[in-house]
Amino acid sequence: MTSGPTGAAYPGRVMATEQRHEPPLHRFGRFSRLSWFSARSRELFQGLGAALTTPTTPGAPLLSEASSRWVRLLPYVVAVAFVSSLLPSTVTVLVNDYDVNGALAGAVAIAQTAPLLLAVSRPLQAWWVIFTADVLGALVLLGSDGPHGDLWPWTPPAVVGYCALMLALGLRESRRALFGVWLATGVAGYVLEAFRPAGDTSVHTLLLVLSGVLLLLTSAVRARGDAQRRLVEQETISEAERSRRTLLEERARIARELHDVVAHHMSVITVQADSAPYRIPDLPEAAREEFTSIAASARESLAEMRRLLSVLRSDGSEGERAPQPGLDRVQQLVEATVRAGVPAELSLAADLGDVPQAVDLSAYRIVQEALANIVRHAPGATTRVSVRASDDGWLTVLVVNGPGAEAGSGVERGADGTGHGLVGMRERVRLTGGSLDTGPLPDGGFRVAARLPLTADPAPDPNPDANRDPSPDPNPDPSPDPNPGPAPAPATTTKDPE
Repeated sequence: MTSGPTGAAYPGRVMATEQRHEPPLHRFGRFSRLSWFSARSRELFQGLGAALTTPTTPGAPLLSEASSRWVRLLPYVVAVAFVSSLLPSTVTVLVNDYDVNGALAGAVAIAQTAPLLLAVSRPLQAWWVIFTADVLGALVLLGSDGPHGDLWPWTPPAVVGYCALMLALGLRESRRALFGVWLATGVAGYVLEAFRPAGDTSVHTLLLVLSGVLLLLTSAVRARGDAQRRLVEQETISEAERSRRTLLEERARIARELHDVVAHHMSVITVQADSAPYRIPDLPEAAREEFTSIAASARESLAEMRRLLSVLRSDGSEGERAPQPGLDRVQQLVEATVRAGVPAELSLAADLGDVPQAVDLSAYRIVQEALANIVRHAPGATTRVSVRASDDGWLTVLVVNGPGAEAGSGVERGADGTGHGLVGMRERVRLTGGSLDTGPLPDGGFRVAARLPLTADPAPDPNPDANRDPSPDPNPDPSPDPNPGPAPAPATTTKDPE
């Protein structure tokens, strides 16, 4: 017996192999910590990128829309870091390089750096304070004569703090406000340029260029976030409108079809009421008047239905003159599907009993739309159609297909539907008071199962929550061409005696 590493003949060898390949515990712990840190860093940067492109509500702090708490705290951390570094450096530069009084240097430094904390939520108000403080600081530099102060009119810390403020402004304010800020910066710099001491180097052009570039970049990021948000909102609205329009169109289509069903019954009532005095001898006068009233009410109902139907057909479409199909034409529908290249089998009960016309029409349309789905999105798939009635007063319609026989067929080829397929099935099932269960199968196929009531008071549905759609419609086409193929190919049909 020569067992491998998983055998039991050489347990010592197995244990040695496992020990030789087992990493040290401290290396495993270090690797886990690195992986955790890498994942957290990646999540943080992804959240930061999403927050930067998301418009902020006016008055709310920057990045307040971010889902991560660390990203929401990031602006405050950055603002505190800038203030804690620029405040002492500004005092040092003013005192050592420009020979400014210490108290005055501290006041100017606080006015130029502390408002950066306010810029997290109100950057425009912070700009007014810092801009005024920078101009006053330039006037303070004008009255000083330090040994190393040769930059005019802004000190290096003031330039850095002003650029940081531009980042907050660009992510929050409108383009008009940003242009006003940039223009005020340029005007103030060029006005102070007229008072530049001899021998000092001007930095106002540098600040003007840097502030303009930063404002353009950050405003572009903000505009991109606005555009993405509006696009998402528009797509949501369009999808809702498309779904609503599809639902209304399908309901109108069902109403047009049911008109023929109801009109038939109303016409029968009218004829029976009109002919009752001639068919029933010695009919009392009161009964004759009652039958006349019934016939008049039936005619009025038919007229109202025709007027309603004219409203539903206001788009100019004409009504169909052929009788509405039913379960007696399901075999023809399956044969037409076979001619389209889909091998289909039909199991149809020999005696379905007295099927209501609305249920008869709805069952046929469900089978028709399900087969249209298969022809369009799963060509060549093995298909099974079953229609049978149960003793508890329910009609079960089942259409199951396997995966498409053609590689890259159906949806994978980009054949987008119109959204009517499952919508029509759901509406027809809801109309009759039945239930619908649709969804993909583990092998790549699809299943459509409908239960429709055959009587006005059937037995309780054992699966009342089946009227659902767990997956997107793989084929929303309303109905296929019943004669797509040139040569007939008979479908396999099984009559079930019941």
